[in-house]
Amino acid sequence: MKILAIGKNYALHNKEMGDTLYKQEEPVVFLKPDSSLLKDGKPFFLPDHLGRVDYEGELVVRICRLGKHIPERFAHRYYDAVTVGVDFTARDWQRRLMDQQLPWAMSKGFDGAAVIGSWVGVETLPPVGQLHFSLARNGQVVQRGDASDMLFSVDRLIAYVSRFFTLKTGDLLYTGTPAGVGPVAVNDHIEGWIEERKVLDFNVK
Repeated sequence: MKILAIGKNYALHNKEMGDTLYKQEEPVVFLKPDSSLLKDGKPFFLPDHLGRVDYEGELVVRICRLGKHIPERFAHRYYDAVTVGVDFTARDWQRRLMDQQLPWAMSKGFDGAAVIGSWVGVETLPPVGQLHFSLARNGQVVQRGDASDMLFSVDRLIAYVSRFFTLKTGDLLYTGTPAGVGPVAVNDHIEGWIEERKVLDFNVK
């Protein structure tokens, strides 16, 4: 099982991180190890050696069949469910590594850094490209996402990443975070919704 993740896929998030509003030519793709996966509402234990850790709420897609070099027009056949996830980011580490032009896998791939909620079959939802999702911290909504605002759509992402990685059943694709990211602290309560359906609920310890 692979965890593929996309960076810089919402213009307003790019702006809040000090980047340009313009769309880059190709998606930004990175990997998280399977040991970073956190599911079933288990608590996220905040690492005390990583400094600031930010939540990044995202729409996550579950791959349902084997595929490589998938044409974009057929990409919808390769995922069967979606959820809300959190791409936790050790922000201090990420900035330090990026400043040194070093790989920043440690800032994104530490244990528990890939949270997923409960899956919802795509057949029960509006088209994936029109989905709305949100993330709340301690009862206050901090992020609202609209899949139509993605710089690269889900189907475009599937087509793109399958040029480099063979997609397999059970692989996960984190599709990027909208604006509103911020730090978490011990005792925070994190919740997430797709449309009006609550799919994510866990605590920070």
